[in-house]
Amino acid sequence: MIKIIKATSEDSEIIATLGQQTFRESHGNSAPKEDIDRFILNTYNKDTIFKEFENKKALYHLLYYDNQLAGFSKIQLETPNDNITDKNITKLDRIYLLEAFQGKQLGVTLLDFNIALSKQHNQKGLWLVVWVENKKAIQFYNKMGFKIAGAYNFNISKTHSNPNHVMFLEY
Repeated sequence: MIKIIKATSEDSEIIATLGQQTFRESHGNSAPKEDIDRFILNTYNKDTIFKEFENKKALYHLLYYDNQLAGFSKIQLETPNDNITDKNITKLDRIYLLEAFQGKQLGVTLLDFNIALSKQHNQKGLWLVVWVENKKAIQFYNKMGFKIAGAYNFNISKTHSNPNHVMFLEY
């Protein structure tokens, strides 16, 4: 059984722990270990996540599969991108599944959920950034109808950045 629930600031520690693990699984080899460790320490900690809940345009959701936490997502409503001319668009800021739960169509379910949520808020599309070396994710987004709209350098540290695609799904 799949269950998606809206997260609250009380879930900050759960999200931080899950974010640490899923980021390592998907991006752990994208930069030197010290840079990855520092990025995770700064980005996926309880206090940083807790503070993100102050942004009322940011919506976190937790995905459970057979009563086990399998992943999470974060969207930011009304977040423009310089590569996209459309207005009233949503940024898919994070969508992560633990490796153990991949291949069960949970990513499709969580993405479809976020698309529907974005549409409920009268948004015209959904955009995201994805590391150019994450072929599995790019293939998934292409299959879901996303198109490459531009490029973005994602800063892991002061000395390391990764090239990313900006991808957009118009609806």
